[in-house]
Amino acid sequence: MSDDRHFIRPGQGGDRDVFEYALLRVVPRVERGECMNAGVLVYCRAQGYVGARTHLDEARLLALDPEADVAGVRAALRAVEGVCGGGEGAGQAAADDPGRRFRWLIAPRSTVVQPGPVHTGLTADPVAETERLLNLLVR
Repeated sequence: MSDDRHFIRPGQGGDRDVFEYALLRVVPRVERGECMNAGVLVYCRAQGYVGARTHLDEARLLALDPEADVAGVRAALRAVEGVCGGGEGAGQAAADDPGRRFRWLIAPRSTVVQPGPVHTGLTADPVAETERLLNLLVR
């Protein structure tokens, strides 16, 4: 009897690859613990992709802290996107592979822009997934 089932490689779902993602949170006053989502980091090892998309809701940030440094937060978010993009925008991380850049970006820190916990999923298109997660979880 013929078995014409397609076998899925371990860790993959057919034509989809495993990816990891973390939200970027803005915590304007660390002592209060209040935060808002302002971006998403996505890493897909199988496709050699690491990317970030950000969106800062300035009114919401100022509602949490009327004295928040909006320009500083925007600069920090742009820096994360730069590290993901590699090249000159990545600074010292430019020589690192996408996985190392992602791991560095998700390392816990006590700054105004912080990574959230890492989650996983399956995707055929990590670039589109990054945009989808931004729309779903940030905007």
